[in-house]
Amino acid sequence: MKLTIYNAAGAAVGEMEMPEELLETKRGGQAVRDAVVAYLARQRAGTASTLGKGDVAGSNKKPWRQKGTGRARAGYRQSPVWRGGGVAFGPHPRRYDQKVNRKVARLALRRALSDRIVGGQVKVVDSVVVERPETKLFVGVMKALQVKAPALFVVEKKDRALSLASRNVAQVEVAGARDVTVYQLLRYPTVVVTKAAMDILKQRIGSGDTEA
Repeated sequence: MKLTIYNAAGAAVGEMEMPEELLETKRGGQAVRDAVVAYLARQRAGTASTLGKGDVAGSNKKPWRQKGTGRARAGYRQSPVWRGGGVAFGPHPRRYDQKVNRKVARLALRRALSDRIVGGQVKVVDSVVVERPETKLFVGVMKALQVKAPALFVVEKKDRALSLASRNVAQVEVAGARDVTVYQLLRYPTVVVTKAAMDILKQRIGSGDTEA
């Protein structure tokens, strides 16, 4: 499969070969799901914390005698059924990380990228560069390339000017080729990839370590 390469002005300047053996559209659906679930799980802080009945301050003195008051019996003021008492089965700090092994992560990335390529949703450009960290310059690049949000820009390496110029554009994200995730590829219907970034993605889905 051949992908057309465009310059910053939006004109076709060449083609890039995408080996058929790197494209995977028949398997990997479960791998994609596992990778996305693992990614979203890692975004959870896991810092929710509540006090159980053993953590709430208070003495173990019985509030009132067992019988003769006409009220329900009570043994301690830290009871979960009382206001100000402990929380029964409440959340505590924990990690939500899920493990995805390297082969599954690589298959997931290959399937996600392949679906975008086969679906005609990937646009390869020779470079994405802005001279200054100004939003209007990045918007001008998008207009020249005829790219509308939502869109994901994958570059060889993020630089400060590009990051600052793009962060105020709604529904647009810039990611490095070595760090782009399966979730990002699936989230955006349009993916703009630089030629150098595509070479890195080929290496990631072909061999070596891959992060979901």
